[in-house]
Amino acid sequence: MNSSGDLCLSLAQSNGTVVRTNRTRFEALLGKMKIAIIGAKGRLGAALAREYGRNSEVTSFGHGQLDLGQLDRVQSALSDLKFELILNCAALTNVDYCESHREEAFLINAEAPRLLSQIANEKSAKLVHFSTDYVFDGKKSDPYTEEDRAIPLSVYGESKLEGERRVLEVSSHHLVVRLSWVFGPDKPSFIDQIIQRARENDVVTAVADKFSAPTYTIDVVSWLRLAIDKNANGILHLANNGGCSWQEWAQYAIDVCRNLRIPLKAERIGAVSLADMKNFVAQRPVNTVLSTAKFAALTGVQSRHWRAAVAEYISAHVSNK
Repeated sequence: MNSSGDLCLSLAQSNGTVVRTNRTRFEALLGKMKIAIIGAKGRLGAALAREYGRNSEVTSFGHGQLDLGQLDRVQSALSDLKFELILNCAALTNVDYCESHREEAFLINAEAPRLLSQIANEKSAKLVHFSTDYVFDGKKSDPYTEEDRAIPLSVYGESKLEGERRVLEVSSHHLVVRLSWVFGPDKPSFIDQIIQRARENDVVTAVADKFSAPTYTIDVVSWLRLAIDKNANGILHLANNGGCSWQEWAQYAIDVCRNLRIPLKAERIGAVSLADMKNFVAQRPVNTVLSTAKFAALTGVQSRHWRAAVAEYISAHVSNK
């Protein structure tokens, strides 16, 4: 997305409405809906499965149970399953791997979502397919809206954009949700890597000239409830408010840890440039901050600032480790 794990580093309070303040109402939005979640072992899928499973009938599929690269098995696994909503959190997200495995990337990121869209149609169900900020070329200075032209720079971005197109070609009533820089408690992400390296090393660096918006999985759970309640379809951007560089995100995480008296060796995050990342194979977009104005207009809720979400995450899930 790239919500997955392309947040790379190297060694050397919110003004918006906090969505989760009225939990009872949000839990009621999905009622006893039957939900199928694909990619339920990942960072986002696990959060959705746990939270929606509290009061909905959820069937979860991890990669070992349902591999999107095997379309015949996807068809057989879902053909007899009853569901009203299917959430596809699975994808091939290794950006550099995709560059040399184009056929596999398009199979998993484009053809499989098309099949899921068709299966959902046959069951009169709704598909929510998660996509990425990497569909953009990153040359725009302002946040990207859903109406902006998508021009991907990598095979990963191309395959994800084609997945969006194929899903919505099957039915415009399905929902494609673009995310960026996803973090959360169910699987380690950039924040966890930074904090671990800061525990062990005096010097930690991160890229300072690539920008997007961190997105907290626990917030996505609530935002998606609202979007579904409003019958959202087409393309929708979800992200925490504000934009930052990897370095800024990392430095704020370190500052929060220090305020919580979490012992670290590193106090400052040094800066490296995107050009310094010689291990990168695929080209990355420089600025992919996503506008969430459409979500705010649809629901009346503004996503909270990424700093508030990061502070909550560290306080709740890192400070006690």
